[in-house]
Amino acid sequence: MDPSPASGRVPATTVVVADDHAAIRAGLVMILGGAAGIEVVGEAADGAAAVRMARELRPDVVLMDIRMPGVDGIEATRQLAGVCEVLVLTTFDLDEYVHGALRAGAAGFLLKSVEAPALVEAVRQVASGDGVLAPSVTRRLMREFASSAPRSRPPALDALTEREVDVLRCLGEGLSNHQIGRKLHIGETTVKTHVSRVLTKLDLRSRVQAAILAQDAGLLSDGPGRP
Repeated sequence: MDPSPASGRVPATTVVVADDHAAIRAGLVMILGGAAGIEVVGEAADGAAAVRMARELRPDVVLMDIRMPGVDGIEATRQLAGVCEVLVLTTFDLDEYVHGALRAGAAGFLLKSVEAPALVEAVRQVASGDGVLAPSVTRRLMREFASSAPRSRPPALDALTEREVDVLRCLGEGLSNHQIGRKLHIGETTVKTHVSRVLTKLDLRSRVQAAILAQDAGLLSDGPGRP
């Protein structure tokens, strides 16, 4: 594909698929490779190979299994912070994996039972800067937050502007960039800029981590503006 602006075509979303089972990896490559606007640029059979490949190829997304020999998917995700987005895809819906992956900086967490169209859409969403969670994971996290008292407000929040606090609150509500723009009456490009600044100021790796912090800090109980 010609990625030059003169061609008038949008460059494909590039993906590296990491899974230690060759048959599963081949199936994922077939699904993603057959989707419009997505290009699989590499395959890895373990976490260490995924990290090396991602640092070399700089894909938009790494589709990451968790249980792999040597460097597992959670550690690989941690090492790829700032390199690319990571979408975890696993058979195991365990809290230790969910929390580990999200706190390591994964932009999303899905189960391998996900339907092919939903997987393709999730890759596109993560590549565009949105977070994606399996419905069962979302429900469980919501129950956990609802049953626990808010933690103390992190001092780092003082570094945020009022608008950045509004954006952080929206992230805590699980809104996409488009939805945040509509709610706050700002453009999507501006939303992306604010999200980037929020992550930098709070020293976070992903918008999912920002959502967790917003929940922990009790921001969702407040109205617009600085908490």
